[in-house]
Amino acid sequence: MRRRALLAAPPAAALLSTGPLAMAQAQSATLVTEEFMVPSRDAGIEIFVRNKRPEAMTGFAPGRTLLMVHGATYPAHTAFDLPLGGLSWMDYIAGRGFDVWCMDIRGYGRSTRPAEMAQPPEANPPIVRGETAVADIGSVATFIRERRGVPRIMHLGWSWGSALMGRFAAENPALVERLVLFAPGWLREGASPAAGAAGAALGAYRMVTQAQARERWLNGVPAEKRAALIPPGWFEHWAGVTWSTDPEGQRRNPPVLRAPNGVLLDSREYWQAGRPWWDPAKVTAPTLLVVAEWDRDTPPAMANAIFPLLTGSPGKRLVLLGEGTHTIVMERNRGALFQAVQVFLEEAAA
Repeated sequence: MRRRALLAAPPAAALLSTGPLAMAQAQSATLVTEEFMVPSRDAGIEIFVRNKRPEAMTGFAPGRTLLMVHGATYPAHTAFDLPLGGLSWMDYIAGRGFDVWCMDIRGYGRSTRPAEMAQPPEANPPIVRGETAVADIGSVATFIRERRGVPRIMHLGWSWGSALMGRFAAENPALVERLVLFAPGWLREGASPAAGAAGAALGAYRMVTQAQARERWLNGVPAEKRAALIPPGWFEHWAGVTWSTDPEGQRRNPPVLRAPNGVLLDSREYWQAGRPWWDPAKVTAPTLLVVAEWDRDTPPAMANAIFPLLTGSPGKRLVLLGEGTHTIVMERNRGALFQAVQVFLEEAAA
């Protein structure tokens, strides 16, 4: 395991939406940031992990410790810890007294890329299927629990990450304090928007351009609302730091971001075939489902389908956010997401 540490204070006058994020402007605690490469269960594969917490924090508890994981295409750290307007989601959570972590699954971001990604995509079958991703989550969660001396932590997943965290919680109920499923997927008719052309052959990985990413992002947004959805410069900032995590993809014209295709094969064999990949009834932790109204990747109907299946989850709830997409975390209404999740997290800390 390797680590890097630095100190940073959230800016006093971050550019924030009015209303839900107003409280964040008062955050003045100095935050400490640490980065680690955590060994996975497989030799030669390491998982990139970032941690943020108040510098003054000396004690740790299950209800104050959170692990966040990303979706099918983009890494965690360039979304959850992207300082848009001077403040990232991790800054916001840590600034309210939490020990917050994010991780990039193998093949994504700054984690080790499997050897198949050094070959043409058609040379190998899809890599990094769900079971492998859940094992990576297990390795990182064990690392956090042991480092902090806590028996359980809270888990948050976005999109594909919701299925991963849902399955982890279902299979390891004693290890999960609370569960947040942000833009959760469920059974679907047809291919996921991440899959590209329906029925296309799946190689080991796919290549995504920034233009394709923007088109997918805005899918489903009313035409008259598109111009104001993403504040000026935010998409470009996110795309710049995200695509730069893939030096090999940067050498292509136009530059691409490579993403493992294991998730797409899982989608074909499970979600599109009417077969759930995880069992919500086995989750025993309090669970929050949160989704935005214009989400076309994981429409609100999917969260509505999951909710009644969480029969073992005490205090479960479902929140629908207005005027946002699958990527509301980086849109003008991100404050509504931050607040909805924070209220749920802070109940555990009360």
